[in-house]
Amino acid sequence: MANTAKLKDVYAEQIAPALMKQFNYSSPMQIPVLKKIVVNQGLGDATADKKIIEVAMNEIAQITGQKPVATVSKKDISNFRLRKKMPIGVMVTLRRQKMYEFLERLIRVSLPRIRDFKGIEAKFDGRGNYTLGIQEQIIFPEINIDQVDKINGMNITFVTSAQTDAEGYALLKAFGLPFKNANK
Repeated sequence: MANTAKLKDVYAEQIAPALMKQFNYSSPMQIPVLKKIVVNQGLGDATADKKIIEVAMNEIAQITGQKPVATVSKKDISNFRLRKKMPIGVMVTLRRQKMYEFLERLIRVSLPRIRDFKGIEAKFDGRGNYTLGIQEQIIFPEINIDQVDKINGMNITFVTSAQTDAEGYALLKAFGLPFKNANK
């Protein structure tokens, strides 16, 4: 718990003043903040096997420390054997303390465990938010590799209050996300 407070303190003491100076904000309320982190895992194979959702929920709960919810389909698609309101994925939204705790573990432990890791792409959505695609859930130390039946990927979305991509990039770079092209 001491480490998570550390990341929040680093934001308050170092990152926020640096961003204020870099972007010449007139008010501290203009400084972008990290609002939430959403971890989402789409499971198309869940239409055939209901057990896949339960396994994914347990894995996401271990990774994030918070109970996920199942996402359901919005309409029937016969080609995919999909019925309306059928569970097809899991997601969890992290805020406050758990968000900083997860971010710290992601940056310090999980991302360096990716094979041949050279950094992450800096492609933002136009509003300062960033989505990171992870190929394998086994990069997280909470997952026991011997108990994994199937390798699944996931999306991790960082939602910020930044108005532009440049502000969002500066915020996440200051938190320590290892972007490939550091000259943005």
